[in-house]
Amino acid sequence: MTACGSDNSQDSTPTSATTATSASAAATSATAAPAPTAEELQATLNGFVDPAKPTAEKEKLVVGGDKRAANIDTMTKGLANYGTITFTVADIKAEGDQATGQVTITSPHGPAGPMPMTWQHSAAGWQLSDASACQILAMGMAPCQP
Repeated sequence: MTACGSDNSQDSTPTSATTATSASAAATSATAAPAPTAEELQATLNGFVDPAKPTAEKEKLVVGGDKRAANIDTMTKGLANYGTITFTVADIKAEGDQATGQVTITSPHGPAGPMPMTWQHSAAGWQLSDASACQILAMGMAPCQP
């Protein structure tokens, strides 16, 4: 009777493939970033507009931030005597290594927003997307050029 058992090596192949697929899925879900908190996302925004923080540190808060160094310098100089800027992040939606939140910006001129901004998780943590950084840079009189 061969119905109950078999020495056929092909029977183990699907099991191995299934095990490998399951292990791969488990590894992927184990490395997926946990959803960010509003405080984490606000910290990236606060750091980005902090006039006391050096440009090199601000670059690390943005995906591809090194290509925006000149814009960040211009914005930082403009904010030196501007006053306090605060951010409120709400309605955070995270999917994998991407997060979107509704951001209200409050400056000495009053509140603006809410507007959607996005972040991406990397080895450096949650970083502001280039597009969202460019929104803030434009408000800081340092618009991004394509």
